[in-house]
Amino acid sequence: MNSQKEELQDRAIVRIAAHLPDLIVYGDICPERPSVDYFDGVLMFVDISGFTAMTEKFSTAMYMDRGAEQLVEILNHYISAIVEKVLIFGGDILKFAGDALLALWKVERKQLKNMITVVVKCSLEIHELFGAQESEGLDVRVKIGLAAGHISMLVFGDETRNFFLVIGQTVNDVRLAQNMAHMNDVILSPNCWQLCDRSMIEIERIPDQRAVKVNFLKLPPTFNFDEFFTKCMTFMDYYPSGDNKNLLRLACMLESDPHLEMSLQKYVMESISKQIDDKQLRGYLSELRPVTIVFVNLVFKDQDKVEVISSAIQDASVHISSVLRDLRGQINKVFMFDKGCSFLCVFGFPGEKAPDEVTHALESAVGIFDFCSQVHKIHTVSIGVASGTVFCGIVGHSVRHEYTVIGQKVNIAARMMMCYPGIVTCDSVTYNSSNLPAYFFKELPKRAMKGVADSGPVYQCLGLNEKVMFGMAYLICNRSEAYPLLGREKELKYFQSTMKEFLTSNCSRILMYEGSSGYGKSQLLMEIEYLSQGENHRTIAIALTKIGFHQNFYTIQILMANVLGLDTCKHYKERQANIQNRVTTMLDERFYCIFNDIFHVQFPISREVSKMSSRRKQKQLEALFMKILEKTVKQERIIFIIDEGQFVDSASWAFLEKLIRTVPVFLIMSLSPFVETPCEAANSIIKNRNTTYVTLGAVQPSDIRNKVCLDLNVKGIPKELDLYLMEGSCGIPFYCEELLKNLEQHRVLVFQSMESEEKANVTWNNLFKSVAKPTEDLKSFTLDSEEGNDEVCKLASGVRLKNLSPPATLKEISLVQLDSMSLSHQMLVRCAAITGLTFTTELLFEILPCWNMKMMIKALATLVQSNIFDCFRNGKELRVALKQNSSSFEVNYRSLSLKPMEGHGEEDEKLRELESEVIECHIIRFCRPMMQKTAYELWLKDQKVTMHLKCARFLEENAHRCDQCYGREFIPYHHFTMDIRLNSLDMDSIRRMAKSQGFKTEEEINFSRIEITRKHEIFSEDLSPEEIREKILSFFDIIVTKMSPSQEDIVPLETCQCEEVLELVLMPLAYHFLALGENSKALYYFLETASAYLKLEDNYMAYTYLNEGERLLKTLKKKKSWSHTFELATFCSLKGQVCFNMGQMMLAKKMLRKALRLLNRIFPYNFVSMIFYTHVEKNRHLYYTGLQAQECSPPGNKRLAELYQQAICLSFLWKIYRLNYFFHYKYYAHLAALMGLTTALEMQDDFQIIKAYLDYALHQQLAGYEGLWLKHEIMAMEQIFNLPLKGRGVETVAYVADTLGCNKFLMGHLDLAIDLGSRAQKMWSLLRNPYKQSRVLRWLSRCLYMKNRYKQLVQVLGFLWDISVAEGHIFSRAFFYFICLDLMLYSGFVYRPFSECMEFIQESQDNRILKFQSGILLGLYSCVAIWYARLQEWGDFQIFFNKTKHLVPRRTPTTLYYQGICRYMEAQVLHLQKQIEEQSENAQDRGVELLKNLETLVSEHNISLVMSPRLYHLMAYVCILMGDGQNCDLFLNTALQLAEAQGNLLELGWLSMNRERWYSSSQITEDTWAQTLQKLPPWEKVVSGKVNAQDIQKNKFLMRVNILDNPF
Repeated sequence: MNSQKEELQDRAIVRIAAHLPDLIVYGDICPERPSVDYFDGVLMFVDISGFTAMTEKFSTAMYMDRGAEQLVEILNHYISAIVEKVLIFGGDILKFAGDALLALWKVERKQLKNMITVVVKCSLEIHELFGAQESEGLDVRVKIGLAAGHISMLVFGDETRNFFLVIGQTVNDVRLAQNMAHMNDVILSPNCWQLCDRSMIEIERIPDQRAVKVNFLKLPPTFNFDEFFTKCMTFMDYYPSGDNKNLLRLACMLESDPHLEMSLQKYVMESISKQIDDKQLRGYLSELRPVTIVFVNLVFKDQDKVEVISSAIQDASVHISSVLRDLRGQINKVFMFDKGCSFLCVFGFPGEKAPDEVTHALESAVGIFDFCSQVHKIHTVSIGVASGTVFCGIVGHSVRHEYTVIGQKVNIAARMMMCYPGIVTCDSVTYNSSNLPAYFFKELPKRAMKGVADSGPVYQCLGLNEKVMFGMAYLICNRSEAYPLLGREKELKYFQSTMKEFLTSNCSRILMYEGSSGYGKSQLLMEIEYLSQGENHRTIAIALTKIGFHQNFYTIQILMANVLGLDTCKHYKERQANIQNRVTTMLDERFYCIFNDIFHVQFPISREVSKMSSRRKQKQLEALFMKILEKTVKQERIIFIIDEGQFVDSASWAFLEKLIRTVPVFLIMSLSPFVETPCEAANSIIKNRNTTYVTLGAVQPSDIRNKVCLDLNVKGIPKELDLYLMEGSCGIPFYCEELLKNLEQHRVLVFQSMESEEKANVTWNNLFKSVAKPTEDLKSFTLDSEEGNDEVCKLASGVRLKNLSPPATLKEISLVQLDSMSLSHQMLVRCAAITGLTFTTELLFEILPCWNMKMMIKALATLVQSNIFDCFRNGKELRVALKQNSSSFEVNYRSLSLKPMEGHGEEDEKLRELESEVIECHIIRFCRPMMQKTAYELWLKDQKVTMHLKCARFLEENAHRCDQCYGREFIPYHHFTMDIRLNSLDMDSIRRMAKSQGFKTEEEINFSRIEITRKHEIFSEDLSPEEIREKILSFFDIIVTKMSPSQEDIVPLETCQCEEVLELVLMPLAYHFLALGENSKALYYFLETASAYLKLEDNYMAYTYLNEGERLLKTLKKKKSWSHTFELATFCSLKGQVCFNMGQMMLAKKMLRKALRLLNRIFPYNFVSMIFYTHVEKNRHLYYTGLQAQECSPPGNKRLAELYQQAICLSFLWKIYRLNYFFHYKYYAHLAALMGLTTALEMQDDFQIIKAYLDYALHQQLAGYEGLWLKHEIMAMEQIFNLPLKGRGVETVAYVADTLGCNKFLMGHLDLAIDLGSRAQKMWSLLRNPYKQSRVLRWLSRCLYMKNRYKQLVQVLGFLWDISVAEGHIFSRAFFYFICLDLMLYSGFVYRPFSECMEFIQESQDNRILKFQSGILLGLYSCVAIWYARLQEWGDFQIFFNKTKHLVPRRTPTTLYYQGICRYMEAQVLHLQKQIEEQSENAQDRGVELLKNLETLVSEHNISLVMSPRLYHLMAYVCILMGDGQNCDLFLNTALQLAEAQGNLLELGWLSMNRERWYSSSQITEDTWAQTLQKLPPWEKVVSGKVNAQDIQKNKFLMRVNILDNPF
């Protein structure tokens, strides 16, 4: 039975009836319009005050998590209960008027007495429901007025839309009664008091009023109200009874009736009808939305006579509907009270948003005003227009509701309408948003408005008929010398070259700049106007508006007024004198009056002209204008500049087309893409062979940053703000301006001096204090007038830019796009918005309600075609697309809007091709973030929760590393530490998770082992180091052979997809759980995300997500569980890793030690406790070494999670302590390394044990323990022999080859490092792991470079380049160019030219991965500084040397950092040489300081011994520059010995050449290096044998010593 009722209630007719009163649903209404009906009844007017203020509060909310959903929830909490109570008491809800409602009890006159009693009872019970309540801090009050008597109903409308009004004194009375009521009052109108049963109602008189206030019902003791009520309801025709008595409303059970359905549908707004047809949920229609309200009030001469005014209302409504229909507006409500008939009209309802909404609203308001003012019997027409965000949505109960608008802007429009009668008024927002000339408006004096504290300025709209307003059609933008036009250099350059051609030729030129709104076309034309000024030519610039498009010949009028000099004339007599002077010889005086209308002059009208037709006058004018221009051009060339050229009228296009064929002029226009096909003349101009069409695109990210710095008057902005504005603006200047205004409005931005920022101690919060700064070429424009104003912008504490609500202007642009779509496409976009900015088609399909895959693909293809979405085949394509900035400049020879019209067949074929492309793609991304944010805000809270939950359930199945990485978590064993899953586990999931953590099946355990003899047979004690080396290399060779591509069970089929998992699963999951309020789960995924970014070498993003996690940690502080402690420890561990990578060792050490403490692993703070813990750790080490030989069960999963984090912390700690030159710190380093080894043994994890052995071996080598390091390296090798050749086993073997090779490189064993590196890179290549392969190639290329093995080096560089291109790996490309610079500086040939290297550095220096990594930029900048120092170009040297200074303190124990620091020290040495040459006063002191720094570096440099020869080389050179021959000889010999021992042929050759040069007496000319650069051969000549090795050797830079007398 219930299901049958639900089915009935889901019928379209029932859903329509829910929007209408029974008076209409069951009314026998005459089909004639207008029609009038009369009846008696009781009216109730209920007003709930407080919602307008609430709407205003929510509409200006800063974040996206506040808005319509709270408002709907609170509003319907009240109204739904009131509606239900009214329906229970037999009432019929006639209308909802915003936050008020009007109800009717229609009965015969003799029943009024009893029915008033029922209605009073109903009113009192409504007050009992609520009384005074506060919601969201706002005072909500309910007031009720009652009236009874004779009522008239008027039905009016046209073929498409019907309306009804209740009219009469009773209606006026109920409104007046409600106005008298205070909180919790029920007021009876005088007539109602006269008609009621006074014995039943206790009242209170109101002073000076005939109306009365009800206190309570005084029912007799024997009175049975239930029986009384039942009897009363028998007189109500449609009160539910019998089988339907449990229904609130009989209309819920309406049977399908197509005729009735069609009739009722006319009473409902078109947008609501569409939603009903599409079966959309009621809640989907409720939102906070920017709209334009047009409130129309008509006051009649005989207001009380419905028969008299009905025809006037009918005529007015038909015209209003017609005007609104054409301009995409709708009538929402019609009211009739004592102050006249009011039409509430709205522009911008869902599905009706238009780009020129405000202009359309004003245009309709003027049209309605003009028409209604002429309608007979209408006395006064008043219209108020207001724009802003209001609540648009369905209010009421499920069985009776209406679509309405509530908000301060509705009130303002209504109050302006009443306070300024007889005119059209608008608020300041409408005035500013209309983009109409100011002379269309007049500011009015302010008047007090009820319920409106401050309406702002009020304007009268004078009409929209364009007149020639001389001096008012200039370009709108203002040009400033101190504010350059950013990002349009190519466009301006193209203009200048075209202007040069025009001035030297005798034909016309047309240059058209096409771009959408917001791209800066007006600003560009303003700059062009400035640049076009010059002698022998004249520039005339005008700006058009939409209104001018409808005025015949308007554009030419304005242009000719400027040509004739009329634009500056203040009086018509001045204009007449100018005209006479210019046309004396061209026109007979009798015909001067032809100018009267066009230029507003008053020449006497001659008989000849009076007889002319309008067409002939037009022809005469055109011919005359042509003559004037021909004459003018002979004296000076003319450049016409027209802004908003799409508004040129047809007649003006025709004249311009003839003009460019007749007279040589330069026509420059900016225009938006044509919406409709332009007229024939415009087409002809666009297709003219002398026309060039330039398409404006987005500006580059650097230009957006420059713009923000200029607008804010600062020297830099936070990186987070930089990314937010770049992503949010999409390179559109207007978007950037609006985002910035929104931030300033919400006080998000704070400012502080740059000095205080730099002096601050480094903490976690200011770790990435490096701000994004404007480009070098902007410095001449910044703050020249305000010396010393070096402020930077910061974000206010606690601000989350991701969650900021979009500005209303940008939201409106997105809504226009949304509303232009079909309802199904809107639903898809809204669902996609829940998933985030980027999502997969699989996830979208999961959450779309009742869609099939074919429907979704077709819809996606259409939306991709409409530039709502972009689609990508994989994550790699997405990342490449995001890094590529779209071109801002594209030259075409016709408008992109003028593409050939395609037939339906061609369009369908194109769409099918796009569908095929979408099927291949599985990643979709919003083209513009504002669309995603806007669509997201349209959902209500409960709906969001449901959708986020669906997304989280779907995504968590893939929340692990990719299959190529064996599905492990980014933080191993992490999921064992807490319950984070929403879905229940099945056996397959359990098996996969067990496998991901290294648990093996019996088959895997019995899988083929590596066919190598047992470890004691391989590494017997009598083996020499050379034999051990050969054994190890042969072992790796066997592995490489077994890893053939055909072995699918060994070699993965695809590359690592972890970055895709990170972007499409982990990050979205964190935000879904955040939206669901599951903070602990969100924290879990934020930590996973940060860990993933660390593995991808992106420190900044890891830092960003750790900060997100930190916010959550603060909310979870009260939960002192083991899981919470572990998450806190992991958080500290990850923070320590970020600090380590950033070179902040003190901070890293603090974080890592804190993590260890939370993990119950104490690390000593003083020397005494350190000795004690060392003793303890040695015993633990012996214990776990013994356990390793026994077969015992591994620790539990939670313990494994703890141990893994301990191992990570200890691995970093020993490296940090090794960096410090204090003697006792080496003991701390030893303890940390030993603890790491013990931890790995306790874990019983093969990979961790091998990693710990290799770490410990490296530590022992650096500490100088000759015998021990080899022992642990052998132990690591022995450990891998029995690993299965599958999965992690193969990865572990590759890791050992990689790490061993890198360690050998660090220690200077170059030959062995090359042998290991070549094998390691092959293994990583076969394993399809480009990131780890890139890591090997980086240090391997450095080994080959030092060994002068250039052919192999170039091959390795090729691999590195391929990875950088295929994977978009910026680090690989940066290192590639680092080596290229080194080859030019030290090897004597060119692999990639210096210009290419410089271009990469300039383009990529702000890349977050490079910028926030220690070493790579230090090396690149230093190489460039060395280059310029060798050329003696000290200005350029200083630029790049200064960039290195803030990078030097970021000390990390990595080869990359030490390579960079060596280049930095070399640049300093060359600068010292310059100072000595110039005999600088502090040269001696500088030399001593530099030598001391080099000695300190060498003493600390045991972490990378391979760099020692270069440092000793530099020390020798400083000594010889200072005249210290003895120490020079000592350092030089040391460098030679080290280079020879390491086999460093590059350094050896350079040392030998410099030694020979320093000891010789020959002189070196000043420009030796400049000459050398000219003969540096490219690699192609070297490899082909055209250049021999000896010639290359001569190309090396020789350090000069002929500065002082040679001491030798």
